[in-house]
Amino acid sequence: MAEPPATVRRSVRRGTALVAALCALAGAAAVTLAVVAGPGPGLTGYVSEAGVVDSSYAWTYRIGVFALAGALLLLAVALRVGASHCHDAALRVAVTLLVAASLCTVLSGAVTCSAGCPLPPFERATVADLVHGAASVAATAAVVFAMLAVAISPVARRRLRRTGVVAAAVSLPLAGAVGLAMLLVGRSPLVGVLERLLLTVAVGWALATAATLVVRDPTAHEHGEPTVREPTVRRRR
Repeated sequence: MAEPPATVRRSVRRGTALVAALCALAGAAAVTLAVVAGPGPGLTGYVSEAGVVDSSYAWTYRIGVFALAGALLLLAVALRVGASHCHDAALRVAVTLLVAASLCTVLSGAVTCSAGCPLPPFERATVADLVHGAASVAATAAVVFAMLAVAISPVARRRLRRTGVVAAAVSLPLAGAVGLAMLLVGRSPLVGVLERLLLTVAVGWALATAATLVVRDPTAHEHGEPTVREPTVRRRR
């Protein structure tokens, strides 16, 4: 099948990236509203506690989570379409990770945790708690590794790489701190603050990347044609 023209790819890339940015904004706003206005325990608890069935803002939270899942999927499409003419393994890995993150986010929103979102080793968790927790962790990890993949891509534009480097440099220590705190401290204000910071960085990276893809191709070859140097022909005297 013939590859679509560069103008078509550019239009699809811009459109999907724009919708991805809007979904990320709407999703972050809805989740923030549910967490702040809901009956949760504030910074002491997990973000997911805003989505428990007994919460009056449960559907606000879940809609926000599904919007974020859509943003990740659309971001993957925009990145894939924009880089379709490049055979770069790093960008393809980033696209795959974003799709996986989107699917895990959908699972996290569909399977709600019980009151308090208990997790081992300090609390007894139900099967739903474990599924929700595992899906949330997998989604966040996939986004962080997608940042790294974009950051190390040899063909990605400098702005995309720089954004990925900064986001990954902040996210990796935060992710490690969240994991250690959950294992050593358990549910606490420390875990609550670290989790919120990590999610803020992840959403911020997705927004910045989508905004870049609205105005720029992810690689330097905007028209899909590699730069080929014409051979020099010497004239005979």
